[in-house]
Amino acid sequence: MPTFAIAFPVIDPVALQLGPLSVKWYGLAYVVGLLGGWWYARRLVSAEPLWAGRARPRAEELDDMLLFVALGVVLGGRLGFVLFYDLQRYLSRPQDIVAIWQGGMSFHGGLIGAATGLWLFARRRGYPALSVFDLAAAVVPIGLFLGRIANFINAELWGRPAPDVPWAMEFPNGGPLPRHPSQLYEAFAEGILLFLLLSLLVRAGGLKRPGLVAGVFGMGYAVARIVCEFFREPDPQLGFLFGASVDALSGGVTMGMLLSLPLFVAGLWLVLRARRAKA
Repeated sequence: MPTFAIAFPVIDPVALQLGPLSVKWYGLAYVVGLLGGWWYARRLVSAEPLWAGRARPRAEELDDMLLFVALGVVLGGRLGFVLFYDLQRYLSRPQDIVAIWQGGMSFHGGLIGAATGLWLFARRRGYPALSVFDLAAAVVPIGLFLGRIANFINAELWGRPAPDVPWAMEFPNGGPLPRHPSQLYEAFAEGILLFLLLSLLVRAGGLKRPGLVAGVFGMGYAVARIVCEFFREPDPQLGFLFGASVDALSGGVTMGMLLSLPLFVAGLWLVLRARRAKA
């Protein structure tokens, strides 16, 4: 039995109550993440030396780009969750597909939706799609960080049992065993580390090679997600796709791991393509 576990800091999932209207931390994370990305993207597109004359959206056009991304994230994230994580439930209750307030979003689905929205925006405005993808990829870790923090506040997507880890926590719905705070691991790896990596790449001239920043993002996120999945409890309706170990460091392939593999391959292809192109 564990001798010590950190008590979970219970935080009200409602961040702000305005009469009958309640604003939850998860929804607030989406809004702040999108606005934070919009602000950072404005700074990037305004820095001419980073682009070396390459075509990219103007700062005043980013409002429209934000709309395309937001719609893609919400629609893609929801449909991705339905298809990848709980298809049988939604086939039996299709009316629940639109019940977003009940929870259930997929990052990989949201990424596909956002990429579709960005492609439509680039096509409509006549910009190179890869440069638009690069711009978006550079700012995505901001939203990832905030989203994982919101997961932690909501006490959801917690980690696997970790009785011997001194920073393990007892989550309200996670049973009596202390668990890895895997949401915080993901906030650090997918948010902070990935943001720093992409920031350094941008400063080193990454935006001058279309597709390079987006490719590194795809590879970096895939690696971070796969590593963090070793500490995260698999979704209860799916469990492990292969293997049955609940050991935090061995066994068991999860849906998050599986979906990250094609993302890594796509990122690698973009990086190799960008390196072959002239800067």
